[in-house]
Amino acid sequence: MKRRAFLAASGATLLTACAPADKIWAPDETVRAARYVSSEPPSITLFTVIGIPRGEGGHSALMINGSQRVIYDPAGSWQHPRIPERHDVLYGITDNFKNFYIDYHARSTYWVAEDTVFVSREVADLAIARAEANGPGAKSFCAVESGTVLQGVPGFEGAPTGFSPLKLRDWFLTLPGVQSKRHMDGDPANNHNVLMRQRDGTIIGYNRG
Repeated sequence: MKRRAFLAASGATLLTACAPADKIWAPDETVRAARYVSSEPPSITLFTVIGIPRGEGGHSALMINGSQRVIYDPAGSWQHPRIPERHDVLYGITDNFKNFYIDYHARSTYWVAEDTVFVSREVADLAIARAEANGPGAKSFCAVESGTVLQGVPGFEGAPTGFSPLKLRDWFLTLPGVQSKRHMDGDPANNHNVLMRQRDGTIIGYNRG
């Protein structure tokens, strides 16, 4: 049973804040079929969803590009029927699905920070393995679980494991060579219909800086 109960709740207002833990476990063949290998260099990216205008932290997640590209979305609420999931690890993250993920979170009341550090393939694959082994995150534990995964990865041992997505991002920005992007979108604060729109094709787009 999908954790994303909001799909059945017509008109429900969705916040970006982390959702409850789940027990989703996609079959092996589905995960293998969805596997996506990016041509970009291996990297670890921290996504931070930040409130407008107050600047509060709403959510943390990791995109890891190694032997495949995945998103570790602890207690997250984004989903797509073509993206298999195992305990908060989302597989098959092509460029289009990466954009879907960002588009879902960026709206009139939130913007998305994309901060990336390039690493070796071995380090990226270790981060994927740690995300897979970490299990589903409980409600409001997105920054805790993201930091826990990072702490066991060479070069990221100092990651904080508190509840603040902003503190995790502040630390991440101190890492050597970090590259940052800012994603903004004027979509309504209620993002209930974004998932429905994404099922039909590519996103309309968003502003990046």
